[in-house]
Amino acid sequence: MSEVLEDVKTEWDVSAEVAKLHRDALVWDNTFPWGDAGRQDLKMRTIPRMIASGYNVTSLTIAGDPHSMDEAVHNIAKNRNFFKASPDKFVLVETVDDVVRAKKESKLAVVFHFQGTNPCEGDPNMIELYYKLGIRHMLLVTNMKNVIGDGCKERTDGGLTRLGVTFIEEMNRVGMISDGSHTGYRTTMDMFEVTKVPAVFSHANPRGVFDHPRNITDDQIKACAKTGGVIGINGVGVFLGKNDNSTETFLEHLNYVAELVGPEHVGLATDTMYDPASSSPTTRHPPHPGDVPWSDIKYLEPEQFPEITDGLVKLGYSEADIRGILGENWLRVARAVWK
Repeated sequence: MSEVLEDVKTEWDVSAEVAKLHRDALVWDNTFPWGDAGRQDLKMRTIPRMIASGYNVTSLTIAGDPHSMDEAVHNIAKNRNFFKASPDKFVLVETVDDVVRAKKESKLAVVFHFQGTNPCEGDPNMIELYYKLGIRHMLLVTNMKNVIGDGCKERTDGGLTRLGVTFIEEMNRVGMISDGSHTGYRTTMDMFEVTKVPAVFSHANPRGVFDHPRNITDDQIKACAKTGGVIGINGVGVFLGKNDNSTETFLEHLNYVAELVGPEHVGLATDTMYDPASSSPTTRHPPHPGDVPWSDIKYLEPEQFPEITDGLVKLGYSEADIRGILGENWLRVARAVWK
């Protein structure tokens, strides 16, 4: 474990004032895929890179629509044991207080989530169990249709099913955040109508900046904000625009959403693959015309996070707004929904 989680030395190429702000803020990346595909040494190397870049919280994808209930439960068990084995470095998050405590103790707070509802196998009774096992937000659909509704790359746009309504009501009851990322337009708009608590797009970019089926419209952004939710800006190059993973382009997407609905509804969620060379499309992740091959996709890197803070300062955002965007907006939603 100590060899895997060795310290990574980085120097932030920002002013002392920006470095202090970045260090003092709560920095929360709300989407990091954590599967077992690809080189495990690169996967484990990402953790110290996050810590060295000022991360305080990361939300890990433990399972999703490609996974069965059996696979999801085993993944949760394996990862709970992994992070609990190093209490000097990690806090496995169950409550909002755990996030606050991890920051005070200079540890990385680890949140779990699902990218899709298929691990429930159509049974809303599984939602409370998964919540007790650590799942704090769950996408409704990943790209293609499931029993909840249509995905953003499905040929139809049929909206939320009756079972989907039941799922959102149950997620509200137990404290799990409903997530519209990867989900079809009508299904997300139905979700915002059904939910009684803030709902989110954990990792989605505005289509007003770059037109891609994985990106979301102004209507979706406004509907999310109306619930009190947050839109996490995604760091995937093909969603940012023509495989551009620059901090400047990331900030363009961020600033667009902030100007549309207010900086209190913006967060960070890189969706970075730890080993892009091993990535390949699946039936639930079909490529879009014009996308580069999966193995060539560029992603926002953890080391760019201090640059994001620097860019927000240069754009004239207030310190309170910057702290919100870096992590406190996610914390606000967690306080409103988690139980």
